[in-house]
Order: sequence, then C-alpha cells, then structure tokens
Amino acid sequence: MSDVTGFDGTTEDDVRAAFESEDYVAGDEIVTTVTLALRLGKPLLVEGEPGAGKTELAKVLAGGFDAELLRLQCYEGLTAESALYEWNYTKQLLSVQGNEGEGSVFDEEYLLERPLLSALRGEGRRVLLIDEIDRADEEFEALLLELLSDFQVSVPELGTVSATTPPAVIITSNRTRGLSDALKRRCLFLHVAPPSFEKERAILERKVPALDAAVAAELCAMAGRLREEPLLKPPGAAETIDWARAIDALRDGNEDSLDDAEIRNTLGCLLKEVEDIERVDDELLASLREAAERARAEAD
Repeated sequence: MSDVTGFDGTTEDDVRAAFESEDYVAGDEIVTTVTLALRLGKPLLVEGEPGAGKTELAKVLAGGFDAELLRLQCYEGLTAESALYEWNYTKQLLSVQGNEGEGSVFDEEYLLERPLLSALRGEGRRVLLIDEIDRADEEFEALLLELLSDFQVSVPELGTVSATTPPAVIITSNRTRGLSDALKRRCLFLHVAPPSFEKERAILERKVPALDAAVAAELCAMAGRLREEPLLKPPGAAETIDWARAIDALRDGNEDSLDDAEIRNTLGCLLKEVEDIERVDDELLASLREAAERARAEAD
C-alpha cells in the first residue's frame, strides 16, 4: 500500500488553481494546510461554525482535481454497517433457495459497499468526506482509527481490505462535542473562522456576480454586524450567499441601497431561528443600516 494519496506531488499552486476553478475563496493558511494534507497523505480535520465552508472545501477539492467524491454524513446511531458495508440479504436468501445451500453467499456478488469501503477499494483520485463527525457516537469514532491509520479495514468474511492508493480524507466537525485525542493525532488540523468582510465580499463577487458591488458590500456588513450579536445560530458564509442570491432575484439589477422592508422581509434567508429573527428589533435594524451605509460609502 502506498504511504500517500493519489495527490502526492501536489503543490500550493495546484491547490490554488483547483480552488480558483471552483470559485472557492481560500487564504494562504487554508491552501498550505490542504496542500500538506494531500502531499503527506494525512486526513484533514476541519472545524468551525456551521456555514463556514467546511463541507464545501471537500466538494471543491474533488471538483478542482477532477476526483471522485465519496461522502459519509454522520449522525447519532451511525453503525459500521451503514458506513462500511452490508450484505444483500434478499439476494443471499434467493441464492440459498435456488442453489439449495451450495456455494458461499459471503462473496463480492452479495456485498453492498458503503462510503468508507468504496473509498478504500476505489481507483484513481478520490476525496472521502466524513461530514460532521461530532454528530456520530464515540464508538463510531473509534471505528475510524484503523482506517485513518493504515487505510485499511477488516471485513470478517473477506479479510483485510487495504487501499492501493488511499483517498484524500476531509473530516468536518461543528464542535458540538469533543473529539478523541487518538482521532486528532491521526489528522492535520484546520479551523475555518467566519469570513472577514473582505473575504465575504470576494465570495459574493464569485458566487453572485450579477449583484451590484455596493449592495454586496451592504449585505456583508450587515451579516458581519449580526455575528456580533448573541444569536442561537450566527449566519455563515453559506447563509450570506443565499441572502445575496435572494436580494439579486428580487431587485433585478436595482443598484439602490437596501431599505428596511427589504432587509426585514428577507431575513429568513440569513437567520434560521425565530428567536434570532425576533432579535432584529428597530434598534438593531438601525445598527444594521448604519453598517450597510458605511460599507456602501467605502464601496462607492
């Protein structure tokens, strides 16, 4: 088994070009850390607030390098069978009935691969996304240790399955619970912070190019101002993009400054908790407008 992924030899310029091709705005820290993870064949643990672009990082990595994306969405109660493999019991039963018990029903013909096993047995460049690992139980986290250490797993009926060319592995966490030291030791680490005003403007410029630049600046300023509030779910970059697309769809090229009604009527694109929306009273709305006006003045 190779010690590195199919991305060995990848340079920072390669990673930047991949992100550029997918319109993903990434700073030097992200580029360097991703490059090291690819070259060293180490899983990359990406932590940050929901909506910060953690999942998108894996998607654009696969898209930018023309690699296969295999995604395992974690949840409470996730089992090894759901993540690794299952046997096609219906097909096994029919085989037993038809062959009168002759032959084994535990071979490739009856195997249903799940994301982790598919990632190991695949060929070419592959990106394995283990999304929201903190939602899974600690028992499942322990299951990953063998895979992340040696890129192999044990299938009792088939033996040990090892990757010829290991996939690139991106593990995301929203930090709803602490992860084990054993898991962290096997990974490089990257924290994705909420975007700065400048970065968010650059994101909107790429993702919503038809939106007027001054209006985009207003939206970014208001999203940033809201992140200063003690919200249940502060808006991430994903929510700002949704908001910008909604405003662009409603305004149809209008370059005028946003008014109070537009802001209030579209807050559901940015804030996803009723308590957070209700927090935007007249006083906070006025503060949002002030931030927007300053940003527009600078943009103009």
